[in-house]
Amino acid sequence: MLSYLAVTLPDNTPAPARLLALQCALRVDDTLHVRLPRGLLRSLRLDAPKLWQDLEQAHWLHTSPTSTRSEIIAELFDPGLLGQAPARPDRRRAADWALRAGRPTKAGRVGELQQLACVYLAAHTDTWSRGLAEPDRMARACGLQPEELRFLLDQLTATGVLRSWHRCPYTEDLHWTF
Repeated sequence: MLSYLAVTLPDNTPAPARLLALQCALRVDDTLHVRLPRGLLRSLRLDAPKLWQDLEQAHWLHTSPTSTRSEIIAELFDPGLLGQAPARPDRRRAADWALRAGRPTKAGRVGELQQLACVYLAAHTDTWSRGLAEPDRMARACGLQPEELRFLLDQLTATGVLRSWHRCPYTEDLHWTF
């Protein structure tokens, strides 16, 4: 889903809006509607109207005027989403997994970009806590320029989320250890 969103969202979509889009995409029903509890959004620090506006300006979704104080209802405009993921129960489990993966306990309070990076890294990590990815794909999924990736990975290492990371001199691929 991260790769799909990297292609469908505009390059200038900020990391918090990408995290919100990920939750919407994973929680969407078969009529392309999503209901997100505001408590969930507050816990992710994604309850800002600006994020919804970013996704509306990208013509990716439209928030419903029937949204309430306890939940936001939106309609997604991308029918291709339904073909990108397994059945709805599996997508909902993936959404819950993304919540946990984006909030690593070692990092304490991290920003939205770091949360999005944690989800990406966790999705590309094997059972031995080692990961591998192409840097340009990770940068695109996180809404970054490739040259900004080094700083982000250094931040995650400094906060203890990553044990280490390096770029392979031969293939240019990123390797990391959680």
